Amino acid sequence: MDVLHTHCAGLDIHKKTVVATVIVSKERGKPLKATCTFGTMTDDLLALSDWLMSYGITHAAMESTGEYWKPIYDILEDNYEVWLVNAQHIKAVPGRKTDVKDSEWIAELLRYGLIRASFVPPKGQRELRELTRMRSSFVKERASLVNRLQKVLESANVKLASVASDVNGVSGKAILQAMIGGRATPEQMAELAQGRLRGKRELLSRSLHGYVKPHHRFVLSELLLHIDGLDETIARFDEEIREYCRPFEEAIELLDTKIGRAHV
Repeated sequence: MDVLHTHCAGLDIHKKTVVATVIVSKERGKPLKATCTFGTMTDDLLALSDWLMSYGITHAAMESTGEYWKPIYDILEDNYEVWLVNAQHIKAVPGRKTDVKDSEWIAELLRYGLIRASFVPPKGQRELRELTRMRSSFVKERASLVNRLQKVLESANVKLASVASDVNGVSGKAILQAMIGGRATPEQMAELAQGRLRGKRELLSRSLHGYVKPHHRFVLSELLLHIDGLDETIARFDEEIREYCRPFEEAIELLDTKIGRAHV
């Protein structure tokens, strides 16, 4: 079987350690093999990079293990061709011996070209994806809190959600704040409606006739505080994402300009 990569490494990644095996082909005789274990702190990963460089490694492969591969990939990608491989694909390759270390087996598969690399987006795109995913998690958390808020209203037999499409909109917030204050009548709260909801004030007033008790007001107050905090967090994420997208938008505009000039 032909050797495709003469200076390669296999990385077996764990939460606290990275086991690395290098295989370096020689003109004659058996290839050089060496294994070393590193921690996962940043200085440990830099030491791993230096160790690989000392053997002249050009290619390194690792399994896509949870989130643990990401910082290793980030540190190594500038100096090596790093392959992120599917664990199931590695297990599917026949011929593995039970006494072979995982890192050595990965290195052997890479050496002979028996594994294929998964697509890993460029660094900027990975960072943007991480931001958008984190933003999505906060949006889901906010939606969950709004659902809890609606359940509290239902437990007090307040049917605000039946009249207002968004209980946490401008009108809904004003009404809820008045409800938390505990002094406004349903009719007074209905007068706080804005926009199209003002045309439903009579129905809105009826929906606000409930049995709101002190513990309801307390829970509603806490939920609104959490929702407001998440709104501010999501707004900051929006701004950060816009900043990340700006170079892409500028590149697209530049490309469009060049294409337009080419057609003139």
